[in-house]
Amino acid sequence: MLDCNKAIAALDWSREPQGLYAPIAYALSSGGKRVRMQLVLAGCRLFGGDEQQALPFAEAIEVFHNFTLLHDDVMDRADVRRGMPTVHVKWSDNTAILSGDQMLIEAYRLLEGVPTKHLPALLRLFTRTATEICEGQQYDVDFETRDDVEISDYLEMIRLKTSVLLAAALKGGAIIGGAAPAEQEAIYNYGIHLGLAFQIQDDLLDCFGDPATFGKAIGGDISCNKKTYLLLSALKSANEAQRAELECWLVQTHPSAEKISAVKDLYIATHARLAAEQAIAEHTQQALKCLNLLPDNEERKQLKQLAQKLAQRNN
Repeated sequence: MLDCNKAIAALDWSREPQGLYAPIAYALSSGGKRVRMQLVLAGCRLFGGDEQQALPFAEAIEVFHNFTLLHDDVMDRADVRRGMPTVHVKWSDNTAILSGDQMLIEAYRLLEGVPTKHLPALLRLFTRTATEICEGQQYDVDFETRDDVEISDYLEMIRLKTSVLLAAALKGGAIIGGAAPAEQEAIYNYGIHLGLAFQIQDDLLDCFGDPATFGKAIGGDISCNKKTYLLLSALKSANEAQRAELECWLVQTHPSAEKISAVKDLYIATHARLAAEQAIAEHTQQALKCLNLLPDNEERKQLKQLAQKLAQRNN
């Protein structure tokens, strides 16, 4: 089984100018679970394929994912990523933007290494996914100034922003492994539900996680009034007094420990936390149902365990 961290570490960023490439090396060396890379390789192995042939697509997915993080951190003004200063903090906004742009280009360059017969399908999948992620990011930005966002809107946004990349990773690996079209669709849908559960869990961890294991400060979403599953659920289920209190905190734009604590209490009182936990469980179950349409082998067992693990993660 290929070591994803070694594969990423083997990518050469020693080129000049180092002002462009050193931040890329830094971003890719900061760790992470390499979940998307692993999904590409697992999708390939599930159908009896050679994971070595899937490695270039896995690397492309991983580099692309990290490119989005560089730009996301600039847009969100995030100071820490995986327990380390973000690129725009360590260098500058301009560096994070330009190095991120180069990472996107490098991701497409890595696609040149996939099996030639699969290149058209993989390129279509990759490009469609890249577009959808940008659409999801724009919805996320739009939601900041909208007061009519529904839970269904939020789920569509995170489907685009988060789920489609997991789904594309799996489907890309499956294509290289020789999966039939129906099997490609099933593993893609598994990835969609996996991503929805993953992102809602991320919402929970941002609010109720342990900063020592989560890798960044807790309460960031609350501080910036980000529309999350928790906030939208709380607004939907709050009684008159709870809604008034919540809206009072929402007009306060300055981060404070008092605001974070009060809003967290409201998320519990309105059962928003419980609703989020139930949504994670439901999407995890939907993901597992999709797996039942795929070959019954060790790889499928591993994907089942992954879905369960991600739903219960603490970082």
